[in-house]
Amino acid sequence: MSTLKTLVTAGMVAGGMVLALNVGAASAQDVKRDVQDIREDRQDIRKDARDIREDRRDLRQDRRGLYKDRKAGDKDAVAKDLQDIRQDRRDLRKDVRDVQQDRRDLRQDRRELRTDRDVAEDRRDIRGDRQDIRKDTQDIRQDRRDLGQDRRQLYQDRKAGDKDAVKADLKDVKEERKDLKADQKDRRQDTRDLRRDRRDLRRDVNQTREAYRK
Repeated sequence: MSTLKTLVTAGMVAGGMVLALNVGAASAQDVKRDVQDIREDRQDIRKDARDIREDRRDLRQDRRGLYKDRKAGDKDAVAKDLQDIRQDRRDLRKDVRDVQQDRRDLRQDRRELRTDRDVAEDRRDIRGDRQDIRKDTQDIRQDRRDLGQDRRQLYQDRKAGDKDAVKADLKDVKEERKDLKADQKDRRQDTRDLRRDRRDLRRDVNQTREAYRK
């Protein structure tokens, strides 16, 4: 039975390793890419904001030119000024739309960064859980070896009729059983933690995929 439990736990650890390697696309590279995307979005917003300021200056300048040309009665210049103003307005509307799109991209990239960081944290938690389970398993094996050794010593001391040694052996056996139960309890808790962190990883990976699809 104990061997079966050990095999089941080892299978869970191996499954966690496969999951961490195969599920989702988030990693330190994804976080780095998201940070770079955010930096580029901010640069785009600043560039488009400069373009909008330039468009507004051009529009004001062309309006002043239109006013002067109308006052001078220059119909050809007025026609050109009106054409320039229409173009300025088109440029301004386009740059405003670009800023709005850049801000949407920035919000999207920030969401992706948050989800990718969550996934990276989940993976770190899973690695920690696997390490804890491996350590617990090693402790359990050692406890069982110690318990077996104490039981053999108890058998020999009983056979020799050494009551004091038997009493000490019984105490050692009791302590080894307590240690074994404590380590088994720790491993059960670490196994539950691993399951929970794997669920968190799946959830965060699904959120990441949804964020990329939006």
